[in-house]
Amino acid sequence: MQETQTLLQLLGIAGAVLFYGRFYIQWIVSEIQGRSVVPTAFWYMSGVGSVTLLLYGVFYLNSPVGALSHCFNSVIYARNLVHIWRERGVLTPARSRLFHGAIALLVAVGIVLVVYTWLREYRITQQAEPSQQARVWGWIAIGVVGQGLFALRFLIQWIATELRRKSVVPVVFWYISFVAAILLMSSHLQRHEWLYAIGICATLLVYLRNIYLIHRKTPSVVSD
Repeated sequence: MQETQTLLQLLGIAGAVLFYGRFYIQWIVSEIQGRSVVPTAFWYMSGVGSVTLLLYGVFYLNSPVGALSHCFNSVIYARNLVHIWRERGVLTPARSRLFHGAIALLVAVGIVLVVYTWLREYRITQQAEPSQQARVWGWIAIGVVGQGLFALRFLIQWIATELRRKSVVPVVFWYISFVAAILLMSSHLQRHEWLYAIGICATLLVYLRNIYLIHRKTPSVVSD
């Protein structure tokens, strides 16, 4: 049992390094090019990091917000990769069907895990005092709002990408990211979910730096 917990901890740390570290890779590339740009590695790190943090949130933390945060976003990351691969001419119809099928299966499994985590949290809080229940679900609600904004930023990015048939990141993405990060970080801090909270906190400076680069150089953000 202890070995399993240790393995889950290591999995969570690895996922956090990938998922939150992606923005530092993006920052470094942006500084080198002197403009806000999203490299392809960002989307690979997003996908792998998100899956590992989903498992960590479900099986180690029992975090309703953490599980929800990493359930559906793989679709956005996958679609960006599809457009990048298509643009590079390496996406065959067979590969496209296989990849989309794998993502659909991943999301289906993720939904099951999210439902399981939320039901378990409900059973646990049912044993607490009403005031404690209100506090727990109040902070979960704040986290859900933050995650809703996080999802909205990628929905906007996805729509912009689908319209242009090219992976692009609009300016509003970074503003929404900053506000959502504050809300989500607050929720995780209240539940002592330190890995999530520290990881999100580490991205705040990156969001602000991208906003600065955008207004200094260009009106939009593109993927490289």
